[in-house]
This record gives sequence, C-alpha cells and structure tokens, in this order.
Amino acid sequence: MSVNKQIVLASRPEGAPSRENFNFIDAPLPEPEAGQVLVRTLYLSVDPYMRGRMKDTKSYAAPYALNEVIKGGTIGQVVESSEPNLRKGDLVSGMWGWQQYAAVNTADLSLIDTEEAPITAYLGALGLTGLTAYFGMEDIGKPKDGETVVVSGAAGAVGMIAGQIGKIVGARVVGIAGSDEKCAYLKEKLGFDVVLNYKKEQDMSAAIERACPDGVDVYFDNVGGDISDAVLRHINRNARIPLCGQISSYNLEKPDIGMRPQTLLLTNTALMKGFLLGDYTKSFKEGRAKLAKWIKEGHIQYEENIVDGFEQTPEAFMGLFSGDNLGKQLVKVADPE
Repeated sequence: MSVNKQIVLASRPEGAPSRENFNFIDAPLPEPEAGQVLVRTLYLSVDPYMRGRMKDTKSYAAPYALNEVIKGGTIGQVVESSEPNLRKGDLVSGMWGWQQYAAVNTADLSLIDTEEAPITAYLGALGLTGLTAYFGMEDIGKPKDGETVVVSGAAGAVGMIAGQIGKIVGARVVGIAGSDEKCAYLKEKLGFDVVLNYKKEQDMSAAIERACPDGVDVYFDNVGGDISDAVLRHINRNARIPLCGQISSYNLEKPDIGMRPQTLLLTNTALMKGFLLGDYTKSFKEGRAKLAKWIKEGHIQYEENIVDGFEQTPEAFMGLFSGDNLGKQLVKVADPE
C-alpha cells in the first residue's frame, strides 16, 4: 500500500451537512519522523461536536481547515516503528482522524489493552464519550442516592453512560430519547426508571412533571433547545446541570432564541456549568479505571453502531443528526493483522 486515502472538509455546511461538504483524496503514504510511528486505521469515530468545528467561528477548539483531514478519535495498529515504547502490531488510540494511515507522535498515542475491554470500547465507553459522561456526572452532577436525574439524548453514547452512573449511586433516572425502540432499550436493558419519547409528547413540560413528581435534582443536558427549556422548569433547589452538548442547535444558521434560564437558576440556587473533556486530562487514567471496573462488574453496559467501510464515513456522520444511532457511532476501516 503506497496510497493513503483521506477525507477532507471541502466546504462548510450550511444547515445539515451533506456529502458535498466532504472530499475523498489520495495522498502519499506518510513517513514517520523521529518520535513518530506509522499507524494503520482500524476504527474511527464520528461525533456531534465535529459539526461545530466545521463552522468558521470562534469556539473552544479551532475550526477545521478547508481541504485538510477531519480530525477525530481513532483506533489503529502500529505498522512501522523505531520507537522503543511502541512496537509493530501494538493497538493504539489517538486523534489522527479520517484517514487510513497516519504518522503520529508517540506522545499522542495511548496503548489499548484488549484484556480490559474490547478494542472499540476505547472510542466509546472507555474513550472520549465514556469519560465525558464520567466527569460531567462526577464533578458537576454529583448525583446522590434517592435524587432524580434526567438525561437528554439518553440513547446516545454519552447519555446512556451518564444515566447508568446515576443508577450506580442509587438515583432515580429519567431518560429522554427519540424512538420507541431506544426508549425500550434504555428501560429494559439499562434499567432507566422512566423514559420519554420526545417525538410523541405534545407537552414536554407536562411530561417531565409526570415523570419527575419530586422535581429534578440533576439534569445532564446533551441537546438544549425546547427539551432543555422544559426540564429546567422543574429543577429543584440546589439542582446541578452539567452542560455537555446542544445537538438541537448544531445545524442552525442563526442563534437559537429560547427561554432565558437565569431566573430559574437564581431562585433555585442551581448550578449550570458547561464543561470540556480537555479540562480533565490529568484525571483520564482515574476515570478510565473507574469505568472499566463498572463495565467488568456489569454496572455499565454500552451499545455501538458500527458502519463498515471507510467510504461510508460521511453517511455515518450525517446519520448522527437524524437519530440513526443507538449508542456510539463508529466506522470500521480495517481488521487488525
């Protein structure tokens, strides 16, 4: 193999992303420099936050540059190495993105232990999404036994982990999802106490009131928009609101003008805090160890939706915004050797 297939951002999406926003190109196979190894991609991740980086606006991360490889979570196998800490055949995770091969600094790679969990878990339950749920709940949500936790986007990769962390500590967990199938999975497989299908509810505020007769102590917000407006109307005194994502607004071209939450936060002495996973880099080892323990003990289960074929990456990404995925959305690029 002397050609490296890559996917680059061809144009910035207006509204929902389309196939025309992406280009497939053939690039030379990269040659690793000192301190680097050559990695062959096995799985790559597509995530909602990537849509925000496709806009040419100031945010917590620099926007993707046009005609450059789209960066994101990736799992691969080392195929060429002269570095002592990584050998040919080692499985690694990193952020080299949507390409079949990459020369990557060894400092930017993490070894994968398949004795701990299946390889794909390192892009999901033990990867960025699992860690996002863990730190959002542990550091901001801090659910307690007997409290009520509400999770929007509960059938997504982050939401289902966040809800199960609530169950581990003894909270009553209410999930919000977008299909009967997803609701059944959350309730029957993961043990959520109540699950609401927001597409079938005529009045979300009334639905939250029915589902949470004692009010809401923790709201793990993945979606924003009207759903979050409805939940915020029912927060309790000293409620905690980890602000993880706002997927309802990612494809909007104009700002989403909705309810102003300041009065509800003030009168309930509530905390709403946005957070970024990068804030917790020094604690990744601790978080991953706790998640791995819960997975082994059966306290956390997870779901993956794996699309086969590098050429299907744009479609897998676009499917995130129509609710196609249950759990973590991945693309399988190749098998390990």
